[in-house]
Amino acid sequence: MRKTYRNLALNVNDQSCSTTCYPHVSANVETRGEAVFAAVNGVDGVTANEGHWKWPFQSWGINRREDAAIKIDFGREVEIDRIILYTRADFPHDSWWEQATIRYSDGSTEKISMKKSILPHEFMIEKRKVSWIELCDLIKAEDPSPFPALTQIEVYGNDL
Repeated sequence: MRKTYRNLALNVNDQSCSTTCYPHVSANVETRGEAVFAAVNGVDGVTANEGHWKWPFQSWGINRREDAAIKIDFGREVEIDRIILYTRADFPHDSWWEQATIRYSDGSTEKISMKKSILPHEFMIEKRKVSWIELCDLIKAEDPSPFPALTQIEVYGNDL
């Protein structure tokens, strides 16, 4: 089998209620249970981030939860080395996260920093073998808006 370097998190068919289609995304919160703010929006491949509420501006909304976390289960072990986050950037409606933690299934963690931007946040990480990752410990910027959100998470690497 040929290994292809690609976005291993992409799954346009993922459903919130299904746990048998991988990669699968889940979260401990979704704003008001509305599809436009569902965690599955974070892996659907749509990176439009300069709006909110209607297509193509869906995102993962955290409903102001300070302990919000989103997890991508790959359903198998994969090797990853790069993560790209598209944060929603409908300013001034939106805020942003200044810091977050990435937890890996191998037990390691990594803190990342972000800034107010419409551009994607790209993180080259140490190559590691994992079966899932979680974005957690999200630190919101000091900004009047209470609405940070994630438009897309891409995780690059290879199947093993």
